[in-house]
Amino acid sequence: MLKGPEKIVFGWMSLLVSLIALALKYIAWHVSGSSALLSDALETIINVAAAIGALWALTVSERPADHNHTYGHEKAEYLSAVTEAVLVVLTAIGIAWVAWKSWLTPNTEIAPWSGIVFNALGGVVNLVWGLILVRQGTLRRSPALTANGRHVISDVWTTVLLVIGIALIPLTGYARLDALLSGLVAINVLRVGFDMMKHSIAGLMDEAPDSDTLQMIRAVISENATGAIEAHDIRVRTAGSLSFIEFHLVVPGAMSVSNSHEICDKVEHALRRHIGRAIIHIHVEPEEKAKQTGIPVLA
Repeated sequence: MLKGPEKIVFGWMSLLVSLIALALKYIAWHVSGSSALLSDALETIINVAAAIGALWALTVSERPADHNHTYGHEKAEYLSAVTEAVLVVLTAIGIAWVAWKSWLTPNTEIAPWSGIVFNALGGVVNLVWGLILVRQGTLRRSPALTANGRHVISDVWTTVLLVIGIALIPLTGYARLDALLSGLVAINVLRVGFDMMKHSIAGLMDEAPDSDTLQMIRAVISENATGAIEAHDIRVRTAGSLSFIEFHLVVPGAMSVSNSHEICDKVEHALRRHIGRAIIHIHVEPEEKAKQTGIPVLA
């Protein structure tokens, strides 16, 4: 798992890659005069802003718990992702305005081929880096890296569409195709922004993990709580790479506190082996508290 300094290095690298892609796409617009390529450059500006936000979030999220934030600072990554989503939506509105102006007054002197080359280079840079970010964000359970990677990859699909579309303008002689492409960019950016916002808000609202993760946690408890009777009222939430797990563990009434504590330690160690960093609270109860809906412990 990436440690704090390594995650921050990823943040700096993301900012550098975003600046390189922005420079290439700015050149593409400058040499072509295409409003669609201007829209793509505007979207890439948000990639730069998102990289700055992700770098801040990764730095803050690695701070240890303190008296004001006793559960740590992991949710800073979700705040970064929500902020990025809002910026994406605002950018979509700006791109739509560019598209509308281009539709009203189409540019008939677009020089597409030179712009296509630089725009395609920017797309290749974004594709490679976006795939790396999504993979690392998923593996390291980092909402900031994952959101940044998804946004970058959405930019790649935009680039592919634009390269094909801009190449068709001189072949078809239809100048307003530039405005239509710019409008499609706005729609795609808006879609990505709402998707990012949905995932980030789910994290801030402590949405439970997927069913496979919950099933794995239940299995780990059942297989490692030997000596107990059952576990029930299991609740799980995540904040970035940190998981919070709470449940009640039913043990025989005659079992000593020491033996109960030993079972809890074994379960906690097993859970952390499977899911990584976790804060685990186990409430031990006597056997008369058992529920039919609980998870029986495997002998």
